[in-house]
Amino acid sequence: MRIILTTALVSALALPGCGGGSGGSAYNPLNWFGKSRNATVAPEAKNALIPQKSGLRRERAAPEGVAVAQILALSIEPAAGGAILRVTGLAPTLGAYDVRLVPEFDLEIDGPLQTLQYSLKTEYSTRSRPAAPQRSRELTAAVFLSDEDLEGVREIRVSGAENARSIRR
Repeated sequence: MRIILTTALVSALALPGCGGGSGGSAYNPLNWFGKSRNATVAPEAKNALIPQKSGLRRERAAPEGVAVAQILALSIEPAAGGAILRVTGLAPTLGAYDVRLVPEFDLEIDGPLQTLQYSLKTEYSTRSRPAAPQRSRELTAAVFLSDEDLEGVREIRVSGAENARSIRR
């Protein structure tokens, strides 16, 4: 009994000295990404000299939906085989459905990227949409990113209509 108690006491005192609580290690999955940052979204300017269509590849169907008004929170949570990107946005009114994170990249075409860009989009009901408090207009969407998708990624950015949030490694 005395040996077990002594071993437990020594290990309880020695483990905090390994740095597990402060979490400064790059091998710790909880430290892969820091806190998210808020950024404003500038309107897109299109260059008329760059063709929008390519004769060499098939046209991708444009995802339907409207960007949510604001991105409130962005977090990434470690999971087996990758990570889960979870985003909370704010719709201007009630009646939003089919909330999804739409990637603005294609890893098969673009190859490995340092920044993954997503848009939080939703569909709105055609019925009347009364005003409502912020809590009832919050929307949440998530997407699983595999370890292969995250290879070489330094930043993940999610944009809405009025702002964008990003999270960096």
